[in-house]
Amino acid sequence: MSSGTKEFLSWVKAIVIAVVIAFLIREFLFTPSLVKGESMMPNLQDGNRLIVSKVSKLERSDEIIFHAPDADEDYVKRIIGLPGDTVEMKNDTLYINGKEVPETYLKESKAKLQEGEVFTPDFTLTEITGKKKVPADSLFVLGDNRPVSKDGRYFGFIKKDSVVGEVKARIWPLNEIGNPE
Repeated sequence: MSSGTKEFLSWVKAIVIAVVIAFLIREFLFTPSLVKGESMMPNLQDGNRLIVSKVSKLERSDEIIFHAPDADEDYVKRIIGLPGDTVEMKNDTLYINGKEVPETYLKESKAKLQEGEVFTPDFTLTEITGKKKVPADSLFVLGDNRPVSKDGRYFGFIKKDSVVGEVKARIWPLNEIGNPE
């Protein structure tokens, strides 16, 4: 074999290895995603590009990407209810398992409300889903821009196995690179 052929094969091998590694990382660890719509504003904007971890342990308040139960696309929302939780919104305050849970990520939006205006109308899981608690294989999600968000109040629970992963970083636009709230 000539030295030119050896060098060519060496390059092909390196490229194939790089492609395989990139595929494995994207398939099993991290994947890019694009925000479509205004349901997570102001924290995430339409057109933001995100890096999503496929191996994170999901917790309450995490922003996640999941396969929409009512459309042929992916949604980004915030986990509100975990399996076994009761969820209630009363007087614009979130209660999980009967305890008040502060939603600091809504502070900016709620500050813009007029006196007497409500950001999130009252609801209970029973009213929305007919179930008192989040089922073992499910999550309850809400968008941060509650007045316009199509979320768990409309389609109920999402299955855990529909979750693509947790939002870990915003990578576009460049002036907003970092970990969204």
